[in-house]
Amino acid sequence: MNHSFAVHVPDAVLEPEPLDPGQIVSGTPEVTGKVVWESQDGRQLRGIWQITPGVVTDTEADELFVVLSGSATIDFEDGPTLTVGPGDLAVLRAGDRTTWTVHETLRKVYSINL
Repeated sequence: MNHSFAVHVPDAVLEPEPLDPGQIVSGTPEVTGKVVWESQDGRQLRGIWQITPGVVTDTEADELFVVLSGSATIDFEDGPTLTVGPGDLAVLRAGDRTTWTVHETLRKVYSINL
């Protein structure tokens, strides 16, 4: 996309992004998302991401996100525990190994640098 735009995030239609079964610790979490902007070199992404309740592991990218709805606890292998909910802004460092415990379906907007 090469022009300015706006997206009404609460109503945005998201596409399935299946989890690797090895990432699921408990429950039956489902992930959906939508990239709304990508740089020409593919190294910067802006989008919307959602996950239903459950527990999953991940290795993070360099990301800034804002939670719009839902809640989760994010445990870092070698760091803090974050509890996030509507209105919270969080920053993740590339390579962080995390465990997400999603309490209520969480929807966030993100900016990722690869």
